[in-house]
Amino acid sequence: MVLKKLLGSTATRSLTVVSVLGSAKRALERGNYVRAGLMLGVAVLAWKWVVIGMVAQGIVGLLMKDDSSDASASKPA
Repeated sequence: MVLKKLLGSTATRSLTVVSVLGSAKRALERGNYVRAGLMLGVAVLAWKWVVIGMVAQGIVGLLMKDDSSDASASKPA
């Protein structure tokens, strides 16, 4: 009951949308237009369903962690 009330609050929805939009901006700055477009779509959906935004943020975080580890592994020492 409390979790449902927390996830349904305007503040939580707003923070989730702002966070997803920040991820879209970073993807756009890095030239990843597909990821930026997907994140913009997720931001629209996240206003209605907060969990979608949170899950997308987690997935992007995992993908970015994998991207950074691949880049460091391919550079010569």
